[in-house]
Amino acid sequence: MSQSSTTHYLAAVFSVLFVFLFLFPTTVAAIPIHQYQQNLQSAIASLESLNEPGDDFDGRLAKSIELVRTTLPRQQTVEFEGQTCNVDNAWVHKYLDELDQADDPSEKLTQILWSLRALEARVAERQNPSGTAAENKEWAKTRLESILARPEYATGPQGSSALARLLQDVLTWLAKFWPKRRVVSGGRLDLITLIAQIIIITLAVLVIGYVIKTLFVRFSGRSRRPRTRKREARIVLGERLEPDATATNLLSEAESLARQGDLRAAIRKAYIALLVELGDRKLISLAHHKTNRDYLNSLRSVPQLHSRIRGLTDSFERHWYGFADVTPNEWQDFRADYLAALQREAK
Repeated sequence: MSQSSTTHYLAAVFSVLFVFLFLFPTTVAAIPIHQYQQNLQSAIASLESLNEPGDDFDGRLAKSIELVRTTLPRQQTVEFEGQTCNVDNAWVHKYLDELDQADDPSEKLTQILWSLRALEARVAERQNPSGTAAENKEWAKTRLESILARPEYATGPQGSSALARLLQDVLTWLAKFWPKRRVVSGGRLDLITLIAQIIIITLAVLVIGYVIKTLFVRFSGRSRRPRTRKREARIVLGERLEPDATATNLLSEAESLARQGDLRAAIRKAYIALLVELGDRKLISLAHHKTNRDYLNSLRSVPQLHSRIRGLTDSFERHWYGFADVTPNEWQDFRADYLAALQREAK
């Protein structure tokens, strides 16, 4: 084949490739929504395994991060009921980068897990709305049992009481002074030894009686005083709250974030403030293993409040987990509904 013919042949081949690559671009196959849910569950299980004791934590962390990146690519197309939607998982990769670079990855790991669990719960609800409540309840029960089974929460057998240990210590101390019996001529016991034993027994009874009386007075007086339970740090929706954090303080932080232009973070902070306020009013019970849907379901016994909180919950999920843009008007509406719900409940 001549050089001229070869040149024309290559030109024709490149022309065909250009047509197929640019005029008929390759389409990315969409995965069904149940497969997307399985990918979320796989990512959650891989990250949860990091909480289990074991050697080579850094190696296990690197493998888990790589698995999550592969399972949840940055952009993914999901099919549901004949429609397709583009899922943006860029936030997962951003969190994974922060987790990989964190000096203490425990807090960042908790934040990622809570976000993934909430997203997985929403995907499950889309597929089976009727069974979501029962599944969430069963999941929360299983999750709580697994947490309580950890070594740091295990309680060993209880020993003897403090009073019994004190009496044992006193008897051990007195044994050091207990005189040895001596036998004198004729097989008779030494009279001096017998008298010493009587004196020691008498002193021991007096000492024990004094100790019991002192302890009784002290503990009975202390039991009459009202005990103030020291507040501890709380974790709500994966965010660690300081012991002195109040709903008012959290709402002020939300308003500060809104003034800075971060309206999405402001809605999240305000929603957490709402949960803290409801917890302080004993309407819900805060726990670090609960999701926003768990809190909403616990308010079903109060229908009017449940309907108001449901709207705030939907708005929070849409903007935080759904990454929907937040306008200033939407933030003002969220804040107004927040205050209105609490004011009506106070009445």
